[in-house]
Amino acid sequence: MNILVTGGAGYIGSHFVKFLLKKNENVFVFDNLSRGHAEAIPGTVKFTKIDLLDYQKLKNALSRERIDAVVHFAAFAYVGESVENPALYYTNNVVGSLNLIKAAVENGIKKIIFSSTCSVYGNPLKVPISEDEPTKPINPYAESKLVIEKILRDFETAYGLRYIALRYFNAAGADPEGELGESHDPEPHLIPLVLQTALGAREKIYIFGDDYDTEDGTCIRDYIHVNDLADAHYLALQYLTDSGKSDIFNLGTGTGNSVKEIIDMARKVTGKTIKSEVTARREGDPAVLVADNTKAKNILGWNPGYNLEDIILSAYNWHRNPKF
Repeated sequence: MNILVTGGAGYIGSHFVKFLLKKNENVFVFDNLSRGHAEAIPGTVKFTKIDLLDYQKLKNALSRERIDAVVHFAAFAYVGESVENPALYYTNNVVGSLNLIKAAVENGIKKIIFSSTCSVYGNPLKVPISEDEPTKPINPYAESKLVIEKILRDFETAYGLRYIALRYFNAAGADPEGELGESHDPEPHLIPLVLQTALGAREKIYIFGDDYDTEDGTCIRDYIHVNDLADAHYLALQYLTDSGKSDIFNLGTGTGNSVKEIIDMARKVTGKTIKSEVTARREGDPAVLVADNTKAKNILGWNPGYNLEDIILSAYNWHRNPKF
């Protein structure tokens, strides 16, 4: 199969590209490299540096290849930045995705796997969170992802496009072989920040509130290994190829870990003293976000295989010797 991966130089996209190559698929990558890393793209992959906002260039690039399916990762994904600069997020994420979806349909491509987010649920009414939970985004990043889901739904109705939207919980970990990992600037995610503290790049890790209604008072999140996400994308692609209907799936382990549990596990894995300091809550942080992954298990046959220790160990090995 000829598979286009947008954002294939980014964190999750690059892991999926490697996964596809191990499945002997033909892989094409589109990325503007504004936040991705050219070093993450294997030399065996046909890479086109392209911005999805350039519709004519995008349409022409798609017309040159015989693409069977698109897996769409390309997006900006910093919640705080989206609040400060919503125009950037609605332009890059929504307009860029609309261009891609429209160009795909015009080139006869009828299968798209879309990288969405559990943030579309906002502050959920029930935990674990199922796909039936009402969508109530509380920031422009999440809103942009939900708009794209609606665009896909409308394109299915009008043009026969079939899609799967995958709502991730907290992507984490790194390639066990050490070739790929998480490298953001600035780094917004807890596990890399904790490991940077363990490695001496930061003095301490801040805990934003320890008075939540949880067992140890800190926020609980569902951490899912990036390779488990890659596996889910491939299973979703196979599902669509086998004439499966368009659908939405949550991707998480179904198990939550608190901020303090993450720090404690990092201390165990690294053998390092990791200083932490409790500070004020961040506005808009829900106490608990954990996935109900029953639907993905039952329909896609997906079963996450990495536990929290695996996730932190793989990330630690990457951060000790990053390739980019």
